[in-house]
Amino acid sequence: MSTKDTQELFAQFTGKTVEALSLWADANQKIVRELAELSASAVKEGVQLSATLQSSALDAVKEGQGYWLRRQSDLAEVQKDPFAWYQKSLVEGIQETQKSFKLLEGNAQAITRTAEQLQATAERTAREIQQTFSGLAADVKALHTPAQN
Repeated sequence: MSTKDTQELFAQFTGKTVEALSLWADANQKIVRELAELSASAVKEGVQLSATLQSSALDAVKEGQGYWLRRQSDLAEVQKDPFAWYQKSLVEGIQETQKSFKLLEGNAQAITRTAEQLQATAERTAREIQQTFSGLAADVKALHTPAQN
């Protein structure tokens, strides 16, 4: 093998190495982009969920305060008609309990929606990363497969 042949072989090897590194760099860039989008989506969903839960908690506090203020103003009724006061208190307590369970149900639904959205986003990201690696493998294989003349 002559010096010229050696230099040509080295140039081909160097060229293929640079191409392979370029393919890896592109794949890494796509994967980092996908992971960044996944992170941004998770943050967005978390912020929305937090806002929903905080709003629900604020509503619950307002409802609770209103209930206890009504209960305090009804104390005069106890002396007039204890049975009517007890019946009214029982009915209102049941209604407030139902409101509380509706708030909890709404919170559970919000958490479920967020989890489903995050799962869908993670699955899409996983598919994109898998496609990126499959494409990379095919490109590297094609790069190192001798050309058929």
